[in-house]
Parts: sequence; structure tokens; C-alpha cells
Amino acid sequence: MKKNSLVVYLLTVVLFLPLIGWSQSSDPMPLLENPVTVTWLKKNLSKKSPRLILTPAIEQQLKAKLKTDAPAQAFYRAIKADATAILQKPLLEHKLQGRRLLSVSREMVSRMGTLCLVYRIDKEPAVLKRINQELMAVCSFQDWNPSHFLDVAEMSFAVALAIDWTGSFLPTTTVAAAKTALIEKGIRPSYNGRMSWIKGTNNWNQVCNGGMIAASIAIAEKDPKLAAETIARSLDGMPYALKEYLPDGIYPEGATYWGYGTSYSILTSSMLTTAFGTDFGLSEYPAFLESATFRLLVTAPSGWFFNYADCGDRETGSGAIPLAWFAAQTGNSLYYQPDYFLNAVDTRGETSRFAVQGLVWLAQVNTASRTELPEAWHGGGDNPLVIFRAPKDAPGQYYFGGKGGRATISHGNMDAGSFIFELDGVRWVVDPGNQGYNELEQIGFDLWGRCQTCERWQLLTKGNHGHSTLTVNGERHKADGFAPITDYKELPVPEATINLTAVFDSLLKQATRRFVKESDRSLLISDQFELLENTRNITWQLMTTADVIPVPGGALLKQDGKQLKLEITAPQNLSVSIISLDPPPLKIDRRIPNLKRVEIEMPAYLFPDGKGEITVKLSGE
Repeated sequence: MKKNSLVVYLLTVVLFLPLIGWSQSSDPMPLLENPVTVTWLKKNLSKKSPRLILTPAIEQQLKAKLKTDAPAQAFYRAIKADATAILQKPLLEHKLQGRRLLSVSREMVSRMGTLCLVYRIDKEPAVLKRINQELMAVCSFQDWNPSHFLDVAEMSFAVALAIDWTGSFLPTTTVAAAKTALIEKGIRPSYNGRMSWIKGTNNWNQVCNGGMIAASIAIAEKDPKLAAETIARSLDGMPYALKEYLPDGIYPEGATYWGYGTSYSILTSSMLTTAFGTDFGLSEYPAFLESATFRLLVTAPSGWFFNYADCGDRETGSGAIPLAWFAAQTGNSLYYQPDYFLNAVDTRGETSRFAVQGLVWLAQVNTASRTELPEAWHGGGDNPLVIFRAPKDAPGQYYFGGKGGRATISHGNMDAGSFIFELDGVRWVVDPGNQGYNELEQIGFDLWGRCQTCERWQLLTKGNHGHSTLTVNGERHKADGFAPITDYKELPVPEATINLTAVFDSLLKQATRRFVKESDRSLLISDQFELLENTRNITWQLMTTADVIPVPGGALLKQDGKQLKLEITAPQNLSVSIISLDPPPLKIDRRIPNLKRVEIEMPAYLFPDGKGEITVKLSGE
């Protein structure tokens, strides 16, 4: 940590200690350095162009890399193919999808990054002409949809990047119109009304503050007062989201939103560094760099994510783009994935609009060290996780991910105590993952309310009935009940215990779930609980797409020519039942082929002394 960062952190400990009640952690929130005033901005803003992510020196480094580096060469060929395709597309229009302009804004990010870099390298007149047309089109929109400010933020980033990278080649009227639009349609709307994202704790903070910083740097000479005020505001606000990575780098919203929020944080770090020579401590924020390891850990050998929260199902490979920044920052080759760049295709997943920035970071990668992913790992924070993996190159492809947490975090679900499990290349225990937002919003479904009785929890993907956890009396989990990891050990075998008591408030007196990696072929799940007078029954649940064959004392799961044994080791004489969820309970639920819930019902009378335990073992052939 830099000296100035350490001073700010120590001051924070003193000043913020009484203000910690809003966070699960009792630690204070580290702040970013924030010297930004009009005077400071005028003195420290780079006078060279470009200055957003790319600088003349970085550009020369990139051009040199393109002459010698095979991954960079292959990736640039893919980017040039994208540029050719863009020239054949119609100009963007102000078309909302539901309440969002976001798809248009994201397409503008992709188009401007691609076209601007290709023009800087190849100087094709047709490319510059199209950049000018795209800018004039979006700057003539009536607005950038400030009611959904992500749309404004991404459009602001796109326009700012375009005039920074190619403004010296564009008509002065276009640059003037773009700067006016950045002020009137980008920055000024961020001062209208209550913008909770400024100090929010989720990806909105990272994206919106990043977009406003890009816009502010682009218009700094035109309106230095507005630029300085906006940058300073963002430097004060960003730690509220960065703190969510503490203490171990876990992104509470899952791998997909890590790709979104973290990408904008590293874009912001890059922009600040190239424009001012410092990112004010953002890249050194505690646990931020460790989140790259988290991102790799939540990708299973099958290519599926440990897809808790509102997360996509599969790794698209596009995580290699932000990971290139982490490789450049740390020198750790663990984060460098050259195969993705060598085999680049047009469909690069959600973060493909940052492909060009990824190429810039790729040019800066100089790996001098390597760490390996741990075989057993856990992390705390608002959505604590535990992961067990097979040794490197071991047969069986063992992968387990379990979690605690609370439902009321951003994009959270009632999934405390749930887990996923893979063996022999098969995902035996699944998480239902995410489903589209717009379709639900269009019918008036309240997807975003997180109260105990809110509609969100009716969905199979959001409520506890769709996850591999416990359910008591058929009721929902306590929405704001927090389930921490209370015990973790790696020897003699990896195991972790999650305290679920708060999740079953008023339904159970006490509940814990212990996961044990007994071997590279088996997983043990042991639940202990104490009943209350109103406890009627406890249901043990496992979500799977495998074929399930009940047998005495458990079941056999069969899928892809493989087999997994589910054995109820205690108590005796219990059996499984199978609930088909294809089709799902509600028409608006996500349909997952062959999805089913394996249940083990335990009436309260089985535990006359008020205490109980169920132990289930999953083992491969």
C-alpha cells in the first residue's frame, strides 16, 4: 500500500469506526485518496492525447506487441473483423427495451472501442467516417435514458472514449457536440434527484461512477469545475462498492456481475492512471486484486460457473479480458489466458464490448511469477463461499461450491446453505441460476423488491425451494437472515461449517450445515438442528438434472453415462422423493430441461428430544 493510501486508511479507522452498523463486517471502510479540486485537476490532467486507457507510450507498446505476439495478433484480427461487420450495420437508434436503453449503450461501447482502435492503427478513412456518424447519431438522441442510469453511464464512457481516441481527426463540430452531450445528457442528469448508485454497494456504483469519470475527463477543459466536482464525488463514492470485495475478494453478486462491475472498476483505474498518473489507490484497494483468484475459483472444470446469485450458467471465456488487466498489474501468469486471445471469435460473451481495452491490457502483460489455485478455499464477506477442488491434473474433475450469505444482498437469492457438485465431468447438483429481467418486468412482476413477502422469492431461481438447502415447514428462508461460515479446516480433510440459524428465525432454534470432502470421489453433507414447538417438518433438498432412481437408503443419479450414489447415512429408514420441475411451477419461471428436486422429508416427531441430524453422502463410482 502506498504511503498516502496508508495514511488515508488509518484516518478512516479513527473517523469511521462509529459508523459501521450498515455492514456485516466490523472493519472500517478504507477510502480512496481524493485531492481533486479545480486547481488540482488543471495542474495534473495530462495534456497529451489520447489519455483514456491509451496513451502515446502505451500505443507504441501495443503496436510493437502486434508485430511479435501471437495472442495479440490473433485478437487484433478478430477486432478488425468486428470493425468490418460494424460498417455494414445500421446506425444506432434510441430504442428502449422495456425501461432500458442499455443494449444500445453497450453496443455503442463496443462500436467505439473497436472502430477507434482500428482507425488509430490502420487509418482507414471509412472507419473514421463511421465513427463520426455514430457519434452524431447518439449525441442527437433526446436523452440517454437517465431513469435507468446504467444506460447513461455506458453511453458516456463510449462517447468519451471516442473523442479522446479520435477527436483530433474528427470535425470540430462533432467533438463540440459530443462534449455538450456528455455534459447535458451524461453528467448533469447525475445531479438530478437521488442517485443511490453514487454510494451504492453493487455494480451500479462501479459502472455509473466509471462512466461519469470518463465523461468528466473528456470535458475537463470545457468545464473544469463540473469535471472536478464529479470526479471528486466518484472518488468518495466508489469505496462503498469496493468494500464488498473484503476480506477475501469474493464478489457477492457472482461471477457474471464480477465481469461487469469489476471491468468498470479496472477501466476506471486505467483511465485515472493514464489521465492523472494515479488511480488514487483503487487498484490497491484491499482484496480487490484477490478477486481475480475468486473469479478463477468459481469456474468449474466443466466450464460451468458456481452460478449463485443472478449469475449466468457458463464461462464464455470473456473473463480473460479483465483478467489480462490483473495479469498486467500483478505479473502473475495464473491470470493470463492466451488461448482465449489466440482463438478469439466474434461471440465473446457479455464483456466482449471491452475487447479493445483487453488488447491494450494484453500488451502490458509481462508475467514474472505464477501461483496455483488452492484445492480448498473459503472466503468471508456478505456472501461467504467455500470451494473444494481436485488436485491439479487429478482424474475425476472433483468440484464443490457451497455458500452462506443472505438473500437481501444485491442480486441475492434465498440460497444460504446451498451447493453445487461436479464429478467425472458431470454437474450432479445444480443451481437454477438466473433468468431474463425484461420479460418479468413487462408483466409488472416485482423482481427487485427484497422484503420477506416480496414477489421475487416466488421464482424458482430466487426462492429456497429452488436450491439445494433446507426448508422448514415449507416456508421461505428469512430474507435478511445472515448465514456465516463459522468453521473451516483443511486437515485432515477439507471441511466447512455454515451457521444457518438466522435463516430459520422462529422456525428452528439452531441449524448448521457442514460440508466435508471425504475423498476425491465423495462429499458429505451433515446438518444439525434444534427444533422449536412450531417446527413441523424439515425438508432436505437437492437440485439436479440427472435421472434419479430411488433405492433403499437413498438414490442413484445417472447422467451422461455416469453414476452418482446418494446415501442417507443418518438417520436410518428415510427415503427420497422426486419432484419434477420441468415444466416449472410457474409459467414465468425459468425452464431447465430435466430439472428435479430430490427431497428427504423429516417430520418433527422423528426427533422427540428436539434435536436432530441428517447426514447425506454423495459418492462417485
